[in-house]
Amino acid sequence: MIVGDAKGIFIPELTSHPLGRKVLRGLRLIHTHLKNEQINQDDLTDLSLLRLDALIAIGLRDGHAGNIYLAHLLPQGSKTPYEISGPVPWQKIETAFEDFDTLIASLENEMQSGQFGAGFDTKDKRERAILVNVSTGSKYDQEDSMDELKELAGSSNVLVLDTVLQRPKQINPKYLMGQGKIKELVINALSKGATLLIFDQDLNPSQIKAISDITELKVIDRSQLILDVFARRAHSREGKVQVELAQLRYRLPKLTGKGTAMSRLMGGIGGRGPGEMKLEVDRRRVRDRIGLLEKQLKALSRARQQRKARRIEQNIPILSIIGYTNAGKSTLLNNLTRSKTFVEDKMFATLDTASRRLRFPRERDVIITDTVGFIRDLPKDLLAAFRATLEELKDADLLLHIVDISNPRFEQQIRSVEKILSDLGLSDKPALLVFNKEDLAEKEEVEAICRRFNTVSISALRPETFHRLLSAVENRLWPF
Repeated sequence: MIVGDAKGIFIPELTSHPLGRKVLRGLRLIHTHLKNEQINQDDLTDLSLLRLDALIAIGLRDGHAGNIYLAHLLPQGSKTPYEISGPVPWQKIETAFEDFDTLIASLENEMQSGQFGAGFDTKDKRERAILVNVSTGSKYDQEDSMDELKELAGSSNVLVLDTVLQRPKQINPKYLMGQGKIKELVINALSKGATLLIFDQDLNPSQIKAISDITELKVIDRSQLILDVFARRAHSREGKVQVELAQLRYRLPKLTGKGTAMSRLMGGIGGRGPGEMKLEVDRRRVRDRIGLLEKQLKALSRARQQRKARRIEQNIPILSIIGYTNAGKSTLLNNLTRSKTFVEDKMFATLDTASRRLRFPRERDVIITDTVGFIRDLPKDLLAAFRATLEELKDADLLLHIVDISNPRFEQQIRSVEKILSDLGLSDKPALLVFNKEDLAEKEEVEAICRRFNTVSISALRPETFHRLLSAVENRLWPF
């Protein structure tokens, strides 16, 4: 029972009837209209956003019940998203809606089969997401960025139901898009059975709160998705510490007020990994945890320095493989050294660094290391946490920059890697650009690109192509 005023009623959080278990919430809202008016647009928006079984408006006339209107949602693909019945005089309510329970059960079954027939089923426990890009940039850049967001979502085991591209004249500081558009987006997401909204842009704390106030869907941004991918991939102690540190630094500014928006993230995308903890914990405890993790990283860094000192004593050159995520770095390391580093056709499959010894034809050895993949606009908190690991690149005698030549965005990816190297103060480090996956591109195109960049191409899956690479590396490491 909720008591409102002449302006309306405030519906509290419906935590005891959460969305996600079924297509509809299992609640019906019966409320009064003081001027005996019919169901209005605000009513229909509430019906859609809250996924109510039905919304009933009882009109009042001279203090007594007048006409009754009933609205319920319709399955996706119907001519309209809802149906309104009425007016029905108060005296005929029992006969007018006597088969109502049967109607709702039938609608719910139809909606359920419609949703789950669209690419997922009730046994699929993955998060179901709508990807959103709101930008004033070019359509090409938007589509390009959205393709990468899809890959990230796939790497985090998210089922992508739909993508939404918005190009407003100017960005709304509160919702990115207009309030009407954000409500349309949420209603569309709910009708498709989504559990998650992923924004391609980084959201500030006030934007996350504003969007979360409109919907019970979880709301995360690109940085949070990348952090989730890293949390899945961290296996070593150092990797887990680095990811947890990045997660806490990212969340700390967002731990304000009740934190209800952030609490929805627990146990799923954006709340996974070694740093998983109650996000409503006070900031002091989070800072204490950050301090402890930083001490652990320093201790791990000392151990790394000792390993580095031993390598220097042996006077063996160090070759570090770098490149955009999923460029084929780990596959190359495995086939060059006949080792078994974990490989998967997903972004950030390798998070923990691996070092192997490689012997060249002239009886010369190098230490070859595989590093975490780079990505455009790598989150600052993540870059800061992994700085110690990435700074190992300073010890390298040569950086082997691997590029996926089959990717239409390869030039942008080259620039992204070079920018991160610049941020780490490694722009002057000797580097050899190598195009990988030549078997997935046209031979003439590969040859033209190699001439343009004055470098060589390989296929990391085909060791018979490595002679060009090994020769180029030998010439750079031992020119005389």
